[in-house]
Amino acid sequence: MLRSPRLIRVTLSLVAPGIRCRRPSRRVQPFFFHPHTRTRINGPPLWAGCPAKRPSLHSPQHQALIPCSDLASRKYTLIYAFPAIRGLRALSRLKLAQTGITGVLLPAVYYFYLQGQASFSLLSYTTGIAAFAGIMLYTISYYVRRVVGMMYLDHTHTTLKVAHLSFWGLRRDVYLPVSDVMTLGDTGDSPGEVILKLKRYSCSDTLYFSTRLGRVLDKNGFEKVFGTLSR
Repeated sequence: MLRSPRLIRVTLSLVAPGIRCRRPSRRVQPFFFHPHTRTRINGPPLWAGCPAKRPSLHSPQHQALIPCSDLASRKYTLIYAFPAIRGLRALSRLKLAQTGITGVLLPAVYYFYLQGQASFSLLSYTTGIAAFAGIMLYTISYYVRRVVGMMYLDHTHTTLKVAHLSFWGLRRDVYLPVSDVMTLGDTGDSPGEVILKLKRYSCSDTLYFSTRLGRVLDKNGFEKVFGTLSR
């Protein structure tokens, strides 16, 4: 007895519902972990622009079905720490405060200038400071947000939690599959270099860390992710 193609497709979808997955909506996507998912932050996004690939059911990238809440509840071991991240956070917040203060004072100076109570030199000086503060805020935040503060490895050695700063100087955690993180050999960095790159196979965006300025607290766990530290 022959069956219609439509009936066959419906039967297969009921028997093997996991083979064909419906793509989650934009509202749901940020709550799921995926090596190609964009991390939403203020300012230019990190880990963005990655190509959308459909992982196979047997690949390590099948972790896409794991909610971020489950990843956050796992037990992690601190493998790397950068003590100076606190100073960078203070610098980031200081630039935010400076830019905010100049942004509030600038309209008042313009008002007094239009009323004839402020000189043109004061107006030019205040405008220059506000413009310079805005440029410095963008420049500093651009680089500070790419500095890795801490890295954690879960007990299964499959997920790497990376902590860095957001535009507002707050902590931002990113969960990455270890299989998607490039080793030092693949990035072309030497273990003895001061600045090392944290890159992924699925994305061209880069974060930075340093084993000389920072501290490797768990050498075995660190080498499971980035390869050997010996030259």
